[in-house]
Amino acid sequence: MPDVDPRIGSIIFDNIPDGIFTVDQGGRITSFNRAAEQITGWSRAEVIGRSCARVLRATHCEHSCFLRKSIDRGERHRDEEVTILRRDGAEVLVSVSTAKLEDREGRVVGGVEMFRDLSMLAELRRQIHGTYTSDDIVTKSPGMQGVRELVRLVARSTSTALIEGEPGTGKELVARAIHNLGPRKGRPFVAVNCGALPDSLAESELFGYRKGAFTDATHDKPGRFALAEGGTLFLDEIAEVSPATQVKLLRVLQEREYMPLGAVRPEKSDVRILAATNKDLAAEVGHGRFRQDLFFRLNVIRIGLPPLRARTEDVPLLVDHFIRKFNATQGRRITGISERAMAALMRHDYPGNVRELENAIEHAFVVCGGSVIEREDLPPPVLGERLGPPGVAPRAGVEALGPLAGAEAAAIREALERHRGHRARAAAELGISRNTLWRKTRRYGIG
Repeated sequence: MPDVDPRIGSIIFDNIPDGIFTVDQGGRITSFNRAAEQITGWSRAEVIGRSCARVLRATHCEHSCFLRKSIDRGERHRDEEVTILRRDGAEVLVSVSTAKLEDREGRVVGGVEMFRDLSMLAELRRQIHGTYTSDDIVTKSPGMQGVRELVRLVARSTSTALIEGEPGTGKELVARAIHNLGPRKGRPFVAVNCGALPDSLAESELFGYRKGAFTDATHDKPGRFALAEGGTLFLDEIAEVSPATQVKLLRVLQEREYMPLGAVRPEKSDVRILAATNKDLAAEVGHGRFRQDLFFRLNVIRIGLPPLRARTEDVPLLVDHFIRKFNATQGRRITGISERAMAALMRHDYPGNVRELENAIEHAFVVCGGSVIEREDLPPPVLGERLGPPGVAPRAGVEALGPLAGAEAAAIREALERHRGHRARAAAELGISRNTLWRKTRRYGIG
């Protein structure tokens, strides 16, 4: 069989979608393909001649290196899941396969490792199982770093905690991190939106009922406390519960027992309570809308989450985090965001906090036609553009868009009119792509 042309071999090596690198017998990297560069963030020039352990910094490098076992013992390893560190320090879950390399005489000259990016799988697992920890609190602001450290400390205890913050600041993420870092992590995490519980159903939803408790009670039904037994019950929007339900919650916290509707004896409860609110609960007590004794029971440890507008230095980190997340879950390959788009995101004040930023990036993923998110890919509210009523184009009120947007809308409309609606020619005249023209016409309501 004739030898493969080295040039063809090099092309194949660089176009395989999985990361591949080879090492000599000392573990020093001798080749590094393009996919390996993309997954790790290291360039080929930076890693050639370096120890692979220093480059990948994987969880198995020091004590159980699969590649070293292949070189020394001839073992073949396939699809071993490990975590490596990218050049920027971000963790990446990969699937590793290794084998030894031999020369024509059968002498071992090194090894080869192939690794596949499992970020999509990792993100799907986290969303399905809710396995978030304090490491998922993306921040470099001093205030949020303090929150991250407090989460670790609170997780080690069994105390009740109160999480306060505006809507969209990530209160449930913090609650899940406390649960997943603590001794109850293998037990249920049950979340209840107290604001969505009608007064007439709150008691039965929380504490359950026995068969015959009321007309339609044809069987026993466990409540949220029973479902969370041994684990954590997260009471979101706790300020919205009625005074009657507050009394019953107080008893559970004091006595560690509750009475299902229609029951003749109380049930013991081994549940950790985490509560959250977007209101100042102390002020609610002062106004007589929340029981003071229940407040003190809940407020053993208080975790206050600052709004995103108070930590704008986190916006670039969060944008990068959400790009990675949506690349994984949507199968896209968005490589970054333009300076103009980032500037627009930095100027916005985020009344919807982190949730609003996440929604803006998801919106951009839907409309982005290239590999880089542009300013035009962001939703109009983030750009400071007001939207009219549904189905009403903003043509009559172009000035409401602002002078720059209004001028752009007018230029697009005129170009389309000159070219009798031919979008390719209008886009060429305007110096933009057809995808960009399509997005702009949708934004400005141009038919």
